[in-house]
Amino acid sequence: MFSFTLVVEVVVVVVVVEVVVVVVVVVVVVVVVVAVVVVVVEVVVVEVVVVVEVVVVVGVVVEVVVVVVVVVVVVVVVVVVVVVVVVVEVVVVVVVVVVVVVVVVVVVVVVVEVVVVVVVVVVVVEVVVVVGVVVEGVVVVVVVVVVVVVVVVVVVVVVVEVVVAEVVVVVEVVLVVVVVVVVVEVVVVVVVVVVVVVVEVVVVVVVVVVVVVVVVVVVVVVVVVVVVVVVVVVVVVVVVVGVVIVVVVVVVVVVVEVVVEVVVVLVVILVVVVVEEVVAVEQQQQQQ
Repeated sequence: MFSFTLVVEVVVVVVVVEVVVVVVVVVVVVVVVVAVVVVVVEVVVVEVVVVVEVVVVVGVVVEVVVVVVVVVVVVVVVVVVVVVVVVVEVVVVVVVVVVVVVVVVVVVVVVVEVVVVVVVVVVVVEVVVVVGVVVEGVVVVVVVVVVVVVVVVVVVVVVVEVVVAEVVVVVEVVLVVVVVVVVVEVVVVVVVVVVVVVVEVVVVVVVVVVVVVVVVVVVVVVVVVVVVVVVVVVVVVVVVVGVVIVVVVVVVVVVVEVVVEVVVVLVVILVVVVVEEVVAVEQQQQQQ
């Protein structure tokens, strides 16, 4: 008599083996997917670290450029101010020397002229005395006195004219010195104003450049971070969807196989039962 117990046991063993194989396949797929996710996350982390390092390097370069520009501007300003101060001091010294020389020359000329006038007056007086002693006469004395008076008046007039002329020259020199000093002051003021304006413009340009660079770096970092986040989200979604699809497919296949195996077992059992009944009926007929 045919027994269907062995068939049932074999079918059960086959189903269990298939379930174990499916579970192992699912575990392997999950492990592979997790490994891929870990690799993707590591690559993304490495890219983020590289971007952060690049941003740090760019920031350091920008700081170095700003420091160099500020140092150059300060050095240029100091050099210009020192040169202007030295030039102003040289011009003032030259002007003072010129004024001193002119005053000395004027004083020497006046002294020489006064000495000449005194000598002339002394000579005239001595001549008048000699003439008075030699000639002896009231008329001659009167004439001599008149001549002396005239000479003295002429000498005084000449001295006054010379003094006035020298005073005029001194006044002109003083006026020239004043004009030179005013011009020098105006030039110094203009140079200082120009230097200050140039420094302000350079500082403004440097600040604008630094702000633009910082904004660009921030925008790049934000864009990179957004792209990395989007990529990570897409990869995670794709991996999760893939895992879900694989799991669903595997579960469906397992369910279908189990159903088919159950149906087959049921059919086999039914066939075995039918065959046993038929065999039993035939044996009964043969015994009768």
